[in-house]
Amino acid sequence: MSEEKSTPRNTSGGSRTGNVLKNIKFGTINQIASILLNLISRTVFVRVLGASYLGINGLFSDVLQMLCLADLGLNTAMVYSFYRPLAENDHAKVTSLVQFYKKVYNWIAFVVAAVGLLLVPFLQYIVNLDQGMPYLKLYYLFFLADTVISYLFVYKTSILNADQKNYYISFYTTIFTILKMICQVVLLITTHNYFTYLICQIVGSFAINYFASRKSQQLYPYITEKAAPLSHEEKKSIWENIKSVFIYKVSSVLMNGTDNTLISILVGTVWTGYYSNYNLITNGVGNFVNIIYSSSTASIGNLVVTSDKKKRVEVFRSLQAVSLIITTFTTICFTLLFSDLMHVWLGDSYVLDNVILTSIMINYYLSGVLHPIWSYREATGLYRQTKYIMLICAIENIGLSILMGIYMGMAGVLFASAISRLTTYFWYEPKILFKEYFGVSTKIFYLPLIRNVLLTLGAAAVIYFITSFIHVNSWGMLFVKAIIVAVLSLITVILVYSRTDGYKLLYNRIMGRLKRR
Repeated sequence: MSEEKSTPRNTSGGSRTGNVLKNIKFGTINQIASILLNLISRTVFVRVLGASYLGINGLFSDVLQMLCLADLGLNTAMVYSFYRPLAENDHAKVTSLVQFYKKVYNWIAFVVAAVGLLLVPFLQYIVNLDQGMPYLKLYYLFFLADTVISYLFVYKTSILNADQKNYYISFYTTIFTILKMICQVVLLITTHNYFTYLICQIVGSFAINYFASRKSQQLYPYITEKAAPLSHEEKKSIWENIKSVFIYKVSSVLMNGTDNTLISILVGTVWTGYYSNYNLITNGVGNFVNIIYSSSTASIGNLVVTSDKKKRVEVFRSLQAVSLIITTFTTICFTLLFSDLMHVWLGDSYVLDNVILTSIMINYYLSGVLHPIWSYREATGLYRQTKYIMLICAIENIGLSILMGIYMGMAGVLFASAISRLTTYFWYEPKILFKEYFGVSTKIFYLPLIRNVLLTLGAAAVIYFITSFIHVNSWGMLFVKAIIVAVLSLITVILVYSRTDGYKLLYNRIMGRLKRR
């Protein structure tokens, strides 16, 4: 074996930190543009089409998310399988993997399309509207087409993620998302037609996937060459990983992707529209934050084959410091500003009560503080040890959601999700990860988290008292309140975390990188 193939290395054209920062920069631009355009698009959507179409939009997105169970596990396992051959510059193995995954994904596209068509007769049992909606089945088919198209390209674009070059994907996503949303807004205003909105959605998704796929082929031209097929043992190993991830991811979708469906059935489809407005904001900011973790996952995967346990723990502490700072800051801001934002943006009829808001924020906070754990789980492939706890969580969530949803409505469905998380994987995943991968006590994870919960609650209460005199009845007053809340929240988290080892480690790495430019 040649020296080039035997020595693991980073093939992304720079240091891990450098590629992480580049991914963060491009991802940040993408998310800022996406959030702003989504707000404009959603405003026009609500004004032109109303809450019923908004509810359908959120519901069908959830249904298609559950339909995508066919590929769950494959994408994650695929990215994971690329780490070592990319680190070892093994072109032949990368090509063999790409050609193997191409065949698999073509079958997945067919299965998703077929199962999606079989669900059409059952839509009437899921949609719960006061009045019927024409062309409902046709709208669903547009959503289905948008989903199927993405499977035709993912086998190539996953290499970019594995090789820490997902900033290319962010670039194309930004460009075509801007064009797509401009077209959607213009066509909604001029035609008042939902079909034109969905057509723009499909064309935009196709363009993003097509150009990202083409870039992958330009960067890795050898993937189109002939290569020996994977051995039986290699395929068996991949399928073992896929089965483990599949169980975990199916459970995750049943956990996270059923809320809108249950809300639609138990409470009403229009309520999924109200909920989707809050999700638009939290998901937008969440995706913004995810840039940091997704940009780091490939680096963590590279750590698996190149670094020792001490280095792994250092990187984890950096990620946790970032997650606690960002989650505290955003949770406080959302909690204190959400109702005012909905009041000014869409009107009082779209403002959810404080009980529902609390349930939304608890789930948001739990997801935020677990991101470092998930990043390491994605990169290390520790699905076999954790797959069944997620299945238990999903089953518990569905049962609790139905029971609590009947008695408490939307808040009951969302509180059930929080309870299911806390009683299952919230404690189990860190236990397994620290035992199998770090070899140290989970106190490193839990003690900072406990302090952060107290900090978040205390800071939110104090800032609420300070800003309670501000009555928001315009965009100007909302802006003033948002600045005050954001500044006070930011000062709080910086004062608390600026002295922690994880914060200092992250700060020194970023500043060192910037000084070298």
